[in-house]
Amino acid sequence: MYDFSTWGPTARYTVEVIGTVAFALSGILAGVRKRMDIFGISVLGFLAAFGGGTLRDVLLDRRPFFWVAEVEMLWLVIALCAVSLVLLRLGRLHVGDKAIQLADALGLGLFVASGVQSALEAQLPVVVAVMMGVVTGVFGGVMRDIACNEMPTAFADHRPYAVCGFMGGWMYIFGEWLDWAGWVVALASIATTTGLRLLALKFDWRLPDWRNG
Repeated sequence: MYDFSTWGPTARYTVEVIGTVAFALSGILAGVRKRMDIFGISVLGFLAAFGGGTLRDVLLDRRPFFWVAEVEMLWLVIALCAVSLVLLRLGRLHVGDKAIQLADALGLGLFVASGVQSALEAQLPVVVAVMMGVVTGVFGGVMRDIACNEMPTAFADHRPYAVCGFMGGWMYIFGEWLDWAGWVVALASIATTTGLRLLALKFDWRLPDWRNG
């Protein structure tokens, strides 16, 4: 039913590397904003970068984990943490909410596409694949926020977050159904998720919340 050969291992690896870097940056920047030391900043970087993909691999019973199979990703995050230490010492690392939100939105889009693709490759039903994409995209940020002693953005930010991943996941399914090339499917999914999240932030779109009385 699904042809994954058009995506290919190079494109898949590229998506996961960029997604890992984006989420690692979101964790590092969140740690800097919280005025953590280099150990705390590094922990946040690793949690954000590897949390979602690791949970995906656990649920799909994939071994070794993606960051073990591709150890370059581990070194890449270590290098990002080292660079952040140098910039901190030089006083040149200044963080605003927009920088964290941009990195987080990009990581969300990339890992949603990766999660959906991995689930479809395992021959799981499409609705399960979409939910797997959402879990993959959201969980790293959830772990980052919990480590920061904050309510996770996915749960408390009424501007759509996981909903954007959900829409991006279905865009992936739609592209496969139309038999688009694999890279086009991935790009459409990433653009949908990341684009919707950035638009929600820019225009302050909000989901309904519970109101007392």
